[in-house]
Amino acid sequence: MERDIFENISPLDGRYYRGSVGLSNQLAGYLSENALIRYEARVEVALVSVMERHGIVASGAGREMLDAYKRITPEEVYKEEEKTHHNIRALVNVLQRYVSPDVAPFVHLGATSEDITATAQSLRLRDVFFTVVIPKCLDFTDSLLEIAEKEAATPQIGRTHGQHAVPITVGYFFSGYADRFGGRLLKMADAAEDLRGKLSGAVGAYNATSLLCPDPRGFEEEVLSELGLKPADFSSQIVEPEYLLDLVHAVLSAFGVLAQISDDIRNLQRTEIGEMGERFEKGQVGSSTMPHKRNPWNFEHVKSMWKEFVPRMITRYHDQISEHQRDLTNSASGRFVPEIIAAFVLSCDRLLRQFEKLVIDYEGIETNLRKTEGMFLAEPLYILLASKGVASAHEEVKQITLRAQAENKSILEIARSLESLKDVSDSEIWKALEKDPASYTGASEARTHEICAKWQERLSVLRKKVAAYKAEL
Repeated sequence: MERDIFENISPLDGRYYRGSVGLSNQLAGYLSENALIRYEARVEVALVSVMERHGIVASGAGREMLDAYKRITPEEVYKEEEKTHHNIRALVNVLQRYVSPDVAPFVHLGATSEDITATAQSLRLRDVFFTVVIPKCLDFTDSLLEIAEKEAATPQIGRTHGQHAVPITVGYFFSGYADRFGGRLLKMADAAEDLRGKLSGAVGAYNATSLLCPDPRGFEEEVLSELGLKPADFSSQIVEPEYLLDLVHAVLSAFGVLAQISDDIRNLQRTEIGEMGERFEKGQVGSSTMPHKRNPWNFEHVKSMWKEFVPRMITRYHDQISEHQRDLTNSASGRFVPEIIAAFVLSCDRLLRQFEKLVIDYEGIETNLRKTEGMFLAEPLYILLASKGVASAHEEVKQITLRAQAENKSILEIARSLESLKDVSDSEIWKALEKDPASYTGASEARTHEICAKWQERLSVLRKKVAAYKAEL
């Protein structure tokens, strides 16, 4: 009987599971305890299969192990662990029940527990990234690029320090997100592809497998090749922790980009800004007491999830340290790595769904552009004046802005009235800006298209890699 999800302790398995059932079930196929035990069993199968190839165990042993792998259940392994108080020994005991007496002694022979657990961890994380996480991130990046291309020429006031700066375009705004997230995505793909396994024994020196074959390093490579992995360049009882550390860092830094996006869009949905935000659905309630509220709760949710999971990077750095060849101080903490990955990809999926129904208020954007009566034209006025050799150009334009504010006039009106600015105000560039101040967007539109083209090409390459990986499964 399935456990009632409302009995679960982790919000990921209860509250947030219900928000994306299909994706959560996909992740469970790789990140759950059930999945971990099956991946560990796959490593044991590969070990015996290569032993058979080397004549260490009788012919047919690999087939027997594969049949055993298909028959065991996580429940059996957990019940056995109640007696052994050791998870891998429990797995080995259960596998041995399903193979012949001639094969049973060779199950796990030459391996230490960490050979199995570390290899299984790398294997399942690589699989989940190339089958679930990276494809979801590709879809999300596509959504950013789609908005960027569509809004490449839509003027929007740029903001620095919470103040109006000079105009950009909405497309340029989103192309920046695409560039940042895309860079993190490539780091994730590289780190996932570089995850390593091991079959080097209790202290990493191949003591046990040296008794079984003349080339223990080659034997390790062969076993891991069965699983599509490479061995670590060096291992003690554990795989060098930096491989996993790099992957988690890539994930959490990508999570930071999601938080940045969420924070920005949440702010742009503020009443006093009102430029874009999530569409309010039929039947949705923003407040239990204020019927008029339209809260940006999905963006706030992603920011909140980031706040919970980004500090866990410190734990990963703590797990980087293991005394001598190994200790068990990462035994419990290491089991929470899948939560980081699940929270990240669920947040990515949430934002993707929001961007599919993002509402851009063009009237609000235009209102904000006009709010300072073209005060942002102080920059081009200063640049044009200084380019004519006026050393005090910056100070002169600053005084003009102060006068405009004091007299409640536009900078355009004052600039046109000053004889000292005649050369500038009569120029074709300034006349064009007078006619359409919002056209002062620099290279925003061109750069948007350049950035989008760059990432469409890079993502195409990554998609081919993902497709090739899936074809091998």
